[in-house]
Amino acid sequence: MTLRQLVLKIHGRCDLACDHCYVYEHADQSWRDRPAFMSDGTIKEVARKLADHARTRRLPSVSVILHGGEPLLVRPARMRTICAEIAGAVEPVTELDLRIHTNGIRLDTRYLDVFKEFGVSVSVSLDGDRAANDRHRRDRRGGSSHDRVLRALDLLRAPEYRHLYSGLLCTVDVANDPVAVHDALVAQDPPRIDYLLPHSTWDTPPPRPAGSPTAYALWLLKVFDRWDAQGRAVPVRTFDSVLSTLRGGPSLTEAMGLAPSDLAVIETDGSLEQADSLKTAYPGAPATGYAIASDGFEEFARHPGVLARRSGLAGLSPTCRSCEVVTSCGGGLYAHRYSAASHGFGNPSVFCSDLRALVDGIAERITDRTFSPAVLSMDELLFAEGELIRHLLSRSLARHHGEESWDAVRRALLDLDGSPETADHVADVLAHPYLFTLLREQPHHRPLDPAPLASAVTAAAVRARADLALTWDHPTAGLHLPALGTLFLPGPGRITATVTAGRLRVRTHSGEERAMDDPARWRPLRTAVPAGGTALLLDDADPFRARYPAPVTPPLGTAGLDAFTKRLLAALRLMDERAPDWRTGPNAPFLTTVTPLRAGAGVRLGSHGLGALGMAVDVDPEEFVRDLPPTGRRARFRALLATTDLNVPGTPAGRLFDRADLALADAVRFTGDPPRRNAALARADDALTRLADRPKGEVTETGAEFARQLRGDWADLR
Repeated sequence: MTLRQLVLKIHGRCDLACDHCYVYEHADQSWRDRPAFMSDGTIKEVARKLADHARTRRLPSVSVILHGGEPLLVRPARMRTICAEIAGAVEPVTELDLRIHTNGIRLDTRYLDVFKEFGVSVSVSLDGDRAANDRHRRDRRGGSSHDRVLRALDLLRAPEYRHLYSGLLCTVDVANDPVAVHDALVAQDPPRIDYLLPHSTWDTPPPRPAGSPTAYALWLLKVFDRWDAQGRAVPVRTFDSVLSTLRGGPSLTEAMGLAPSDLAVIETDGSLEQADSLKTAYPGAPATGYAIASDGFEEFARHPGVLARRSGLAGLSPTCRSCEVVTSCGGGLYAHRYSAASHGFGNPSVFCSDLRALVDGIAERITDRTFSPAVLSMDELLFAEGELIRHLLSRSLARHHGEESWDAVRRALLDLDGSPETADHVADVLAHPYLFTLLREQPHHRPLDPAPLASAVTAAAVRARADLALTWDHPTAGLHLPALGTLFLPGPGRITATVTAGRLRVRTHSGEERAMDDPARWRPLRTAVPAGGTALLLDDADPFRARYPAPVTPPLGTAGLDAFTKRLLAALRLMDERAPDWRTGPNAPFLTTVTPLRAGAGVRLGSHGLGALGMAVDVDPEEFVRDLPPTGRRARFRALLATTDLNVPGTPAGRLFDRADLALADAVRFTGDPPRRNAALARADDALTRLADRPKGEVTETGAEFARQLRGDWADLR
C-alpha cells in the first residue's frame, strides 16, 4: 500500500453534541480512554515518518487532514506549531495538501491567518438550513449551531480567505426537505458539496420511512434533479463520482467505487488506525495494534483489515460482484457492510437498494437518447468532439468566475473567439488532442490552475497574430504553447505574456524578458509532411501528452527528431503502398499529432482527443502498417463514447460494444493470421449477439446504428 492520505486527530473532544456522530455516539467508544489532544512528540514523529514514506515511495504529493473531535479546540498558536511541523518535514520531500475538517463554530481570523500562511484548505460541516442543521447538530446545552457556522462561512468567503474554502459536508437525513437543504448549501457558495450517508450497519440500520427501501436514493435524486436544473454549478462529489464511473472514469470518493483505500488515521495517543467510519461497526473495529511511536506506514499497510479494503472487486460479496452497477457503487462504504451475525464485512452495503437506485436513476437521467450524427461520419464526430471541448472549457471557466487570472483568460478567449479574423485559430488550438486531455482530467476536489488555459489562449493569439496581454502565475520553468513549442523561463513565478503581430514576449516577476525569436530560449515543435497527406505535428513536449499505456520520450534532440521523422514517413509510405485507401472510410485512422514513445512501445492509442497517436522511436514499418488501422478503429470508438451515448451508461451493453469493437480491431490486426482472425471474429459475433438480446431501451438509437455498422464490418471481414 502507498499511503497518500493521513487523517490526524489533533484533538479528541468536541464542542458540539451531534446525536448522529460516529465518534461519540456509535459502537466504538475508545475516545474515552485517549488523551484530549495530540502531543508535540507525536506530531513530530508523524511528520518525520510521513516524510520518510513519501521519500521512499517517491510520492508526488500527500494529503494531511487535521481532524477530531473538533480540531479547532486546538488554540491558534498551537495550530500554527502543528502546521509548521508537518510542512517543515514534508514540503522538502513532496507536495503537501494540508486540509482541516471542522464544525466551524470557532473559526475566526486568527485561525484563518494560520491556514492562509500554510495553505490549509477548510471543509465545514453543515446539514442545510436552520431546521435541517439543528435536527442533529446542536451544542451541549441543546442550542443551535447554525448561526455560528454561517458566520464562519462569511469569513471563509472573504477575498483574503476565499482560496482556503474547500467545501461543505452534509449528512443526509431523509426527514429533511432535500431541495431546501441543497439550496441552503448552495447559498453558501461552496467550492464543493459532499453528501454523506449516515454511518450505519446491518446491526444498526439507518432510519427509514416505513416501506421505503430506497428512501436515501429518492432523497439524493431529488437533490440531483435540483443540481442539474441549476447547471451543476457547484461540484457534488457523490454525483460527480457516479457520473465519472458510469462513463468509465475513476471513483472520486471512498464511499463509492472500486478504488483501493490509501488512507490512515492517527489518533490523539499516536495509534495508527483504519478509516474512522469503522467506529460505527463494533468496539475496536478501526484498531490495528500499531502506533506511530514504534511502527510505520509500511507495517500499517500489511494489516489484514487494511489489505481487505484494498482488494477491489475480489473483496466484495458475491451479490456485489454480480451486480451491474458495481463499478459505480463499489459495494458502498466498507463500514456500512458490517453484520455481526453474518459474514462480518463480507456483505453488501446496508444502503444496497439505495445505491443501486441512485446509480440507475442518475444513469437514466443522463442518457442522451437523441440520435447523434457523430456515428455517421468523421466530420460529424470531429464536430461533436469540438462541442464537448467547448463545454468542458466553459465549465472550467465558470468554476473560477471572479478570480483575476481566470477572468483575464475568459475575456481574452471571448475576444479571440468572437472575431472572424481570429476564431479559426482558436478552433485549431482547441482541437489539439492534448488540450482535450487537460480539460477531461481536470480535478474535482481542488481549484484548477489557470496556467494551461492561459498558455492555450496565448498560442491562439500567436497563431492569429492578434494583440494580447495576459498575466498569471506559471508553475514551471517551461511555458508550453499547445501545437507551437516551448519558451524556457528562468523559473516558475508570475509572468506577463504579450503578443504583438505574432511575436511573443514574456516578462517574469523579476523583470527578465524572454521571446520566441530567441533561438536559445524557444524550442518550436516540428512537423512531418507525408506524400499526399497533411502535415503531422511531432509533439514530444506537451506536458499533457503522457497519457499513453507506454512511457513517452523526453523532448528529443535534433538528431533524434530527424530519425523519428524519417521512420514515421517511411511507415506512412508503406501504408500507402499496402493500402492506398487507408485514409477513407468511417474507421480510417485520423492523424494530426504523433508523439514519440520509448523504444519497444510500438503503436499506441492514449486517452486523448481525436488525432493523437503514440509511436515508438524504434517502431518497425511493418508493425506500423499492421497496427495503425485497428488503432484508428479504436480511436473512433473512444471518441463516440466521449461525445454520445450508445447505451444507458454503466449497463452491460457498454461492455458488449467494447468487446465487439475490440474483437473487430483484432480481426483487422491479424489479417495475415487466419486462426487468430477467425477467433477474433467469433468473439465479435458473440458480443454482438448478446448485445442484441439486451433489454429494450438499454441501447440508444445511436447505439443501434453503431451496432448495425459493427455487424456490417463483421460480415465484410468474414
